[in-house]
Amino acid sequence: MARTKEFDPDAALQSALELFWRRGYEATSMADLVEHLGIGRASIYATFGNKHELYLKALDRYGETHDPPLLDALSKPGAALPAVRAVVRLFATEAATESRREKGCFITNTAAELGPHDREAARRVELSWQHIETLTHAALVRAQGQGELPADRDPRALARMLLVLMQGLRVVGKTSQDPARVHDAAEQALTLLD
Repeated sequence: MARTKEFDPDAALQSALELFWRRGYEATSMADLVEHLGIGRASIYATFGNKHELYLKALDRYGETHDPPLLDALSKPGAALPAVRAVVRLFATEAATESRREKGCFITNTAAELGPHDREAARRVELSWQHIETLTHAALVRAQGQGELPADRDPRALARMLLVLMQGLRVVGKTSQDPARVHDAAEQALTLLD
């Protein structure tokens, strides 16, 4: 007879995500996970695999739950350029928020910590960035078609610039004590859309 799990795997994954997000991959040991999740090492391995597999699952969960609400505005019908501006400003506000400063963005953190040498983590980061770039590009194409964005602007190049800006805002926001730094950068970049 199979034993039933004595823990909620979904809640455990969310708890692991929070720990990895706050501490990073290398600074989180299996002993830390056992203690933080409140479940045994064997149960972690049986449910999620090794530490790396658990980290990738946590990264997938983050990607499914954190950026989509930020980016929903880019797909809504109507004026597109105000939506692009709102998303960039929201990234800046999030980056400058005291509560986010400690953790930053899990995707951006992963890019910096694991991206150069972990193919699976880098692939997930790239998928997240492609998603942001694609939605931003589509919104800018719509804006151009609706006469909101000048015809001489390149929507693809602008989308890429905004992606790099938004990720940079997240990096700078983690350590900067001056919220104006990220807000000023965002506003300056948005002048390229005029």
